Amino acid sequence: MLNRRQFHQAGIGAGLSAWGALTLGAAYGRQPLARRRPKIAFLGTTVFQHSHAQHFLDRLTIGYMMGGQWREPMVEMAGVYIDQFPANDLGRQRFEKYQSPVFPSIEEALTLGGEKLAVDGVVIIAEHGDYARNEKGQMRYPRYEWFKKIVKVFEDSGRSVPVFNDKHLSTTWTECQEMVDDSRRLGFAFYAGSSLPVTWRLPSIDMPFDVPLRESVCVAYGGVDSYDFHALETAQCMSERRRGGEVGISSVHAIKGDKVWEQLAKQDDTQRLFLSALARSHTLPVEQGYPTDRLSIEWARRVLPNTTAYFIEHRDGFRTSMFLTGIQDFNYAGLRADNDTIVGCQMMLPMPGSSATTADFFNPLTRHVEQMIVDGKTIYPIERTLLTSGMVIGGVESLHQGETPYLTPQMAVKYQGPTESMFWLE
Repeated sequence: MLNRRQFHQAGIGAGLSAWGALTLGAAYGRQPLARRRPKIAFLGTTVFQHSHAQHFLDRLTIGYMMGGQWREPMVEMAGVYIDQFPANDLGRQRFEKYQSPVFPSIEEALTLGGEKLAVDGVVIIAEHGDYARNEKGQMRYPRYEWFKKIVKVFEDSGRSVPVFNDKHLSTTWTECQEMVDDSRRLGFAFYAGSSLPVTWRLPSIDMPFDVPLRESVCVAYGGVDSYDFHALETAQCMSERRRGGEVGISSVHAIKGDKVWEQLAKQDDTQRLFLSALARSHTLPVEQGYPTDRLSIEWARRVLPNTTAYFIEHRDGFRTSMFLTGIQDFNYAGLRADNDTIVGCQMMLPMPGSSATTADFFNPLTRHVEQMIVDGKTIYPIERTLLTSGMVIGGVESLHQGETPYLTPQMAVKYQGPTESMFWLE
């Protein structure tokens, strides 16, 4: 086993050798050699229509539409491992169509059947499929278990490569933290999270960097331990741009139904932001083509009675409030502390409604994943996904403990988000 210094030296040496091979022609005055596309191992739980694995597998194999043109993949699909094949499976059809190199284990997908790591990047799409739920109702997708197998291959091979993990990291804080610690220990780029921070926005705005910010609100939809993660990343990609950066959270209080509206009545700023975010929705409850009444808290309580909310306190006094409602889109509003104005937008997530439609919001995320593997660095710190994973865990724990506040002293995650806006403009 290599020590840490030897491990990093081996990785640097491999990288310099690859770069030398790519630029050798130019150095000697000849036509530069065409750059080889990085090889990736693709690990998916299950492939069926509109599953996450289907979206990523197709895009990373044959490309996707962006900016008015077809984009060829920047990577080469070198090894594929799929865990489950249900009755509605599309995996075998895709393997035949793409002539995919399929392997029976995660280790073999990474080593391409050999003894050492043989790819330049790893993509984990452990979303959907038939997996056990724990006592809190969380689906135990094998993200952590697969990640640890990947780390073992890296250690045995004496080198590491960039890794992407779709959505949140895991269902326990210890596992989430361990995954991040492993990436730091072995020195590989670790990118994770949702399509929401990088998809299109309406309007195309970002929170001004280093702005004094008091609170963020996301009004969205979906279930606990699933779409709550999307909603929290919607808020966090804006919140982390506040003055001083992110410092972590101290508590999460998750409540449902009437309790939501009772708590909201105590928070004037949160009410303003809730209504502002809700006003950006394109899917408000309507009657004969128009909302049933004027937009107000009382109206929302009537037409969205089954709302679930997370009220999150940050360690610097900042607040994040997230609402899972009956609408069908993701809407953000943030309150500036310097001038008491609201900054807001909708993160565009046009869901596929039939077999004839595609989920184009996966295109920007795919592009960022490819770029991370090519560049060997992430577009934003993994701490964002670590913290939003923790927010989900806190919400689940709060609900499980009878909708009482769940204290999170372990989630003192401090980081500074990127100054550059990462959402897609094309």
